[in-house]
Amino acid sequence: MPKSKRNRAVTLSKTKKKGKEHKENIVNSIRECAEKYSSVYVFSFENMRNLKFKEFRDQLKSSSRFFLGSNKVMQVALGRSVADEILPGLHKISKLVRGDSGLCFTNLSKEEVQRLFNDYEEYDFARTGSTATEKVELQEGPLDQFTHEMEPFLRKQGMPVRLNRGVVELVSDFVVCEEGKPLSPEAARILRLLGIKMATFRLNLICRWSPGEFEIYREGLEESDIESS
Repeated sequence: MPKSKRNRAVTLSKTKKKGKEHKENIVNSIRECAEKYSSVYVFSFENMRNLKFKEFRDQLKSSSRFFLGSNKVMQVALGRSVADEILPGLHKISKLVRGDSGLCFTNLSKEEVQRLFNDYEEYDFARTGSTATEKVELQEGPLDQFTHEMEPFLRKQGMPVRLNRGVVELVSDFVVCEEGKPLSPEAARILRLLGIKMATFRLNLICRWSPGEFEIYREGLEESDIESS
């Protein structure tokens, strides 16, 4: 008689969530970096791609240290007010750690950091739920880019296709996606098959702190807005 999955033993160490000790280690690491590096930046990210970000981070590992994760933990580490900030002025940085953001501690010049972040762009295939950046429509007729083995899969994605003498054929015009609308799972798969990349992974600088200096890079944001938040 097969064993019930309900009765299987589960190792608690595999299911245990990151606890207090892990958070304390992050807080301590951030505070050590604040003392070690000459400046710290808050940056935001769009369409995060973990592998691409790792490559970017590895390029700078000799001069910089990055932190992503719980915004609250990063805020606590830096200090959320003048009373508990670990270095003068760091609470301003802390208040801008929100949404999809991270910290970059570095010894690079600000000109070099700005160049690296502003020039960085990586194109990738969009995921389900992403907003289509353009309308993609396929015209009726043969789809020579697909082999005959792909025909059943394409039909499952909602495409009106058939095999005509071993060639995949679209029997009517087909709109894959509309500009400005969220991508369905099927649309995301079809775009990948077509080689169309609609997602751009970007890193945007928000602000910079160094001893005695604080700069804001995000347009429309003033230092007075931070102090009053």
